[in-house]
Amino acid sequence: MARRGFEAASAGAFDVIGALLDSDVKWHGGDPSAVGSCQNRGQALEFMRRAYENGRLGELVDGLGAGDKAVLTMRPPPQGGKQSPWVANLATFDGGNVVEMVHYSNPDDAIAFAGIRTRRPAQNLQRR
Repeated sequence: MARRGFEAASAGAFDVIGALLDSDVKWHGGDPSAVGSCQNRGQALEFMRRAYENGRLGELVDGLGAGDKAVLTMRPPPQGGKQSPWVANLATFDGGNVVEMVHYSNPDDAIAFAGIRTRRPAQNLQRR
């Protein structure tokens, strides 16, 4: 489901994404009350629209899931001619909808926080 959401965002299919998000979804970088954090579906969709329109979505590298959690590892677009380091979003689902998305600058931290067991750190995936 998380992969489908990322693919929909990459295609600009915000109606598909909206159907995956809980009306009170929270999307933040660790502090849900921080400035710029999304507090509902409308704010999350607007954030994704701006990223899409500005070419800032990047590409999906990997997706891992366990129970009600999924970690999407992404490669942001290059900045200043340099490849950006990988990042991740940890999605939490309830009743088939995303209720929270937390952004991590280090995918390994997102994987560890989600309790997902993997044989190698996410950063090592890029060496394949």
